[in-house]
Amino acid sequence: MSGTEDHYFTAEPASADERRRLTVRLVDREVAVQTAPGVFSGSRLDPGTQVLLRSVPAPPAEGDLLDLGCGWGPVALSLAMLSPGARVWAVDVNRRALDLVARNAAELGLDGIRTAEPDGVPADLRFATIWSNPPIRIGKPALHALLDDWLPRLAPGGAAWLVVQKSLGADSLQGWIEQELGMPVNRVASSKGFRVLRVTRD
Repeated sequence: MSGTEDHYFTAEPASADERRRLTVRLVDREVAVQTAPGVFSGSRLDPGTQVLLRSVPAPPAEGDLLDLGCGWGPVALSLAMLSPGARVWAVDVNRRALDLVARNAAELGLDGIRTAEPDGVPADLRFATIWSNPPIRIGKPALHALLDDWLPRLAPGGAAWLVVQKSLGADSLQGWIEQELGMPVNRVASSKGFRVLRVTRD
């Protein structure tokens, strides 16, 4: 993207907050959601997230579940629809994205979703699962710092599921997680140029 365009990983996007309606298919259900410029994939359900949602098993029915880098909310909404008894944390630095998730959750009657900026999540919280289409374009050092912060917050026996474009370093990221974080990683799916990685904590 050029320097004049919005970055979806900023707290306050510069673009006009022009809400639009979008119909997407989540958890075998057609749902209407709000999106806007200045958030990740604000005009559609992006291909990477589609691959992720097709590849993951059902999330735990209870506990704390995390959507890291939630955007307008397709992953968090899916988690909440699949596990209504769980508490789903939708985390993003982008405040417009968090507002969209909250509005979409309210319209769909999903009261288990909590939206938060990263610092708003209790540091001692441990997640039964993490689903994420991480913000690769923030750059490798920032991405590594992000994952170094959040992946160790998995509860023992928990798993994180990350979708990463192969051309943007999925294979090298897998090696980094294994070597630097000491967490086992398995490639569980590969589709449309994306890899889905399963990261586990013993």
